Amino acid sequence: MTRWWTSDQHFGHENIIRYCDRPFVNADEMNEAMVDRWNDVVADSDEVWMLGDLVMNQLPKRLEEHVARLKGRKILVPGNHDACWRHHPKGPKQRSAYYTLGGIAEILDDPAPVSLAGVDVTISHFPYNNDSAYDQRYQAQRPPDRGGWLLHGHIHEKWRQHGRQINVGVDAWDFTPVDDDTIAAMIQTGPAVIACPTYSHA
Repeated sequence: MTRWWTSDQHFGHENIIRYCDRPFVNADEMNEAMVDRWNDVVADSDEVWMLGDLVMNQLPKRLEEHVARLKGRKILVPGNHDACWRHHPKGPKQRSAYYTLGGIAEILDDPAPVSLAGVDVTISHFPYNNDSAYDQRYQAQRPPDRGGWLLHGHIHEKWRQHGRQINVGVDAWDFTPVDDDTIAAMIQTGPAVIACPTYSHA
């Protein structure tokens, strides 16, 4: 069993292509490419942690047509765009649809740290609350920086690694989940500043 990490698919979100300069013609092409790339690397027996912002627009349809087709045991840590996020301005909603339509095994609002490369690593949709390289919304929901490692999403193409923060979002990893071994190697190498690669293929 391999454990994988990913975030910020934004299934069904046409404008994210322009916002983040994603190499797709439209949302349909993007959706299918992300499903294909996920299933190319993830086995049914694997576990995949999704760190938020999974689906945008037409939630039941996107869950059934895209998320349900994704291999592995799926764990969702909700982000600010997820309808099931407990801090959603209108309150969490349609939480059961993620389980019944999307085949998600667990939704974890406050996951415990995980062990990677012999250290405890914090898990969150958001980067640290002292980050000044991106927007400063959701301060109360961001984890405090106590000097440890963090796996997160939210910032899309802004960086792959920033100090001890590792962005597992699809924009940083060619729209494909990233595995434990890759993350562990980054932790073992130590804090760094690594930009996101530029992807030009669909």
